[in-house]
Amino acid sequence: MQEYVAPEFFFIRLFLVPQTLIHSIEANGDYKPWLFLALFVAASFLMIWRLEAMSASGFEGTVLGTLVMPYCSGLGNLIFAFILGRNGGNGADVMTNSLVNNVTNMTLVLGLPAILWGIRVLPKKGPARKTVKMNVSATLNKKAGTVGKTHALNRLSLLLTLTAVLFFTGAVWAFGRDGIITFNEGLVLVGLFLFWQCFHVIDVLKHNVRQGKSGFGWMLPVDLALLGLGAYGIYLSTEWLVDWVSHIHTGFISVKYLGWLSGWLMVLPNALLAFYYSWRGQPETVYASQVGDAHVSIPLCVGIYALYHTLVIGRDFQVGMVILVGATLVHFLCVAVLGQLPRAVGWVLVAAYGIFLYKGLLE
Repeated sequence: MQEYVAPEFFFIRLFLVPQTLIHSIEANGDYKPWLFLALFVAASFLMIWRLEAMSASGFEGTVLGTLVMPYCSGLGNLIFAFILGRNGGNGADVMTNSLVNNVTNMTLVLGLPAILWGIRVLPKKGPARKTVKMNVSATLNKKAGTVGKTHALNRLSLLLTLTAVLFFTGAVWAFGRDGIITFNEGLVLVGLFLFWQCFHVIDVLKHNVRQGKSGFGWMLPVDLALLGLGAYGIYLSTEWLVDWVSHIHTGFISVKYLGWLSGWLMVLPNALLAFYYSWRGQPETVYASQVGDAHVSIPLCVGIYALYHTLVIGRDFQVGMVILVGATLVHFLCVAVLGQLPRAVGWVLVAAYGIFLYKGLLE
């Protein structure tokens, strides 16, 4: 006769799984930080894998980049802000983390692909062929018109997203002029982000109606479950790494540079996304993913910490804001006027990131 097992037993075992995983990794001595770093990267890869599948299920182009990717590539920043807010950590580290994330995305992560492959939102116009038959020519012109309309819509969506970056960054800049960001100001920042996401949910639904699609597809719950698994892996690894660095008080890898170190760690999935989609020839997704991720850090992460504690502005605030706003304006002008990010501008953005590092770490 089979022994009866209470349902509560399964929930207890499910609760003990993460603790068992943590204890197993912690048993590896000096390799513990590297193993938790590997867990963070593996969880990020899991999320990127399911993102690729979701791109064919109603989340396409700039919609994928602005609605889904930010939660995946920016989830580490969100968890970092939550952990420090819950544990009473230093709010200046949250601001530094957000600035390092956003400035790196808008300068280095977009500048390097522009240098290597070029980032073109609008395709080049090829020479017309005069010797093509009329019916074939009409078909090709129709397809070219459809593709051209898609690229034009992607550019408009990207320009709107870049405008949102300017408004959100400006709001944080205005709130932080007195040196602190309070609970009420944090509530406004979170509300701005939620309104922006509601706008994009409606955009996805309208896109599906135009394409004759019903809903988001039956695989969406499976994809969301796998994304949730990846998110949990990111949470476990981030929490352990933050606690580990917080107990180190000397050297560069120490609590003094927690904001910088965590910011670079969170940028890693963004860089993987940017280089992968640049290599795939999907520049609109590259652009939208990095710009959309900026909304998670600023204003959402800053706002979430302020809901726990008053956030005190750090010394990197002014320099980071100037470079971030300047880089966003450069991207806006390049997309609006040129329809691309030229290689020369890519070099300028990389140089701006060098200035950010010098001002923040060496001065």
